[in-house]
Amino acid sequence: MKKISTAAFAAMVTLCASAPAMAQSIDEQVNALFASSTGWFVSFIFSPFPGTSFPWIVAWLVVAATVFTLYFGFIQFRAFPHSIALVKGEYSDPNDAGEVSHFQALATALSGTVGLGNIAGVAVAVGIGGPGATFWMILAGLMGMASKFTECTLGVKYRNEYADGTVSGGPMYYMTKGFEERGLPAGKFLAVLFAVFCILGALGGGNMFQANQAHAQIANVVGDYPGWITGLVFAGIVFAVIVGGLKSIASVTEKVVPFMGILYVLTALVIIGMNADKIGWAFGQIIDGAFTGLGVAGGMVGALIQGFKRAAFSNEAGVGSAAIAHSAVRTKEPITEGFVSLLEPFIDTVVICTMTALVIIITGQLVSDPNTGLYLLNEGGSAIQTVDGNSGVALTSAAFSSAFGWFQYVLAIAVVLFAFSTMISWSYYGLKAWTFLFGEGKAKELVFKILFCIFVVIGAAASLGPVIDFSDAAIFAMAVVNIIALYALMPIVKKELNSYLSRLKTGEIKKFA
Repeated sequence: MKKISTAAFAAMVTLCASAPAMAQSIDEQVNALFASSTGWFVSFIFSPFPGTSFPWIVAWLVVAATVFTLYFGFIQFRAFPHSIALVKGEYSDPNDAGEVSHFQALATALSGTVGLGNIAGVAVAVGIGGPGATFWMILAGLMGMASKFTECTLGVKYRNEYADGTVSGGPMYYMTKGFEERGLPAGKFLAVLFAVFCILGALGGGNMFQANQAHAQIANVVGDYPGWITGLVFAGIVFAVIVGGLKSIASVTEKVVPFMGILYVLTALVIIGMNADKIGWAFGQIIDGAFTGLGVAGGMVGALIQGFKRAAFSNEAGVGSAAIAHSAVRTKEPITEGFVSLLEPFIDTVVICTMTALVIIITGQLVSDPNTGLYLLNEGGSAIQTVDGNSGVALTSAAFSSAFGWFQYVLAIAVVLFAFSTMISWSYYGLKAWTFLFGEGKAKELVFKILFCIFVVIGAAASLGPVIDFSDAAIFAMAVVNIIALYALMPIVKKELNSYLSRLKTGEIKKFA
């Protein structure tokens, strides 16, 4: 295995060395080609309902989250304490089939969702929808917990377990096996469609975009330099991790994710603590803004749209990606990973996204009229005025740096870690979609891993706007296919849930730790 890995790595470096020049030379051509051939697909996925600015794909996700919340009797609240116990390993049998622990599966899935959306995306939502967007973001995050519960339970139930101890699971498998079990048609078709979208999303949004943004943040701190250098370094590190398989990925994410999450949240808490006298006012702004709009762009509806959009784009509940990571957990009870996975939107959206929003509000980055208290809009009327005219990641950076001048360096580290962890998680998602389409095997896996790393370099070196737009659309197209399957299979999840809870109540399911 070592010889294969070394040779593969050498081949990857050779290919990557020539990739930058190729990326730079074909950048404009690729942009033009993608814009003309895939623009319709991007427009369709993110198009709003007629006469509104509310994207139908966001409604698709939010409605599904609401249905699952009601169908499973607000499971995200009822099962929260037991979910914590499972993550702590209290019910973990080391002899169960699977590759990783509950905590490692959660960390791997979180590393795919916690990222630039939590830093830049929240700033965009608050900048457009005002503080009120935070309320709707939290609400959507809480409901999204039920979607994660549903898809990750199914991911474990219908996974493939192999003789060497490895596991393959996710929507592709519950669409084929679950639909067949219920006698439903089109399961294989949906599975193939999902796998194709997953590969496209992994190479673009889960890879190139991350490398591109990481390079931009590093260059912002150290000065401009060629992107292919960042790409080569990232590609080498990413390959070293992913060539070892999921256990290698999980061992990295279980260290990186808690570190970067705690670093970010602690910094936010310190700033909030330094402005403790404004906490009540900030929450007042959030509640008032959620139901009155406080004069922001689009009013209350604008705040609702931005909040729901941010939550959906951040935690990916209903997209199906996390079910691939959670499928590899060591357990014989599928429902246990459903419980663990519902913590993911809570950590990602309710905790981390809310921290970002609170820091922006409390540090006074949004400009308001001192006489009326209403927020002032920019010249175009499309967003709230900010102190230095910042938006996106620059607004978050300005908010944190207003308390700590050195925070731009911490943010650069956070962005790099977020980007790195997202890339290695999405490499696994893409790999499992790849092996579903082309079959299992070391050689086939190696082809995808090398291809993935080449795209790391291309992403850092080029500005492939339409390509990124298309891959983002592909990620949300996964949700269209996945949620159809979740609706079809949710009775099976309910059966699993009722069985587990009854056995837990009678003491048949015992603690191991």
